[in-house]
Amino acid sequence: MSITITDDCINCGACEPECPNHAIYEGGKKWKISDGTSLCHDTLSHNPIKKDTYFIVSEKCTECVGFHEEPQCVLICPMNCCIKDDQNIETKENLLKKKLFLHDAKK
Repeated sequence: MSITITDDCINCGACEPECPNHAIYEGGKKWKISDGTSLCHDTLSHNPIKKDTYFIVSEKCTECVGFHEEPQCVLICPMNCCIKDDQNIETKENLLKKKLFLHDAKK
């Protein structure tokens, strides 16, 4: 399952640089699947998921599988706002496949 950021977020930004998939964005920012990945064919910008607080793009979140033992955003968040997203449940195998797609795919 991916991680989500609750509405208790104070917009400190500590989580954003910790994400190896560039799945975390500042509120109001457009995003691309290709941002921070080895994908180069996605040039389509998507509208922000949240306007006022940081958000995590579930299509890019791998819970840091393939990079770290634990999700780094969860470890760094001073407000405990980064939590498991019950709406996006994925197996560890699927998270690893997503990581390989985002970073190791042949272009």
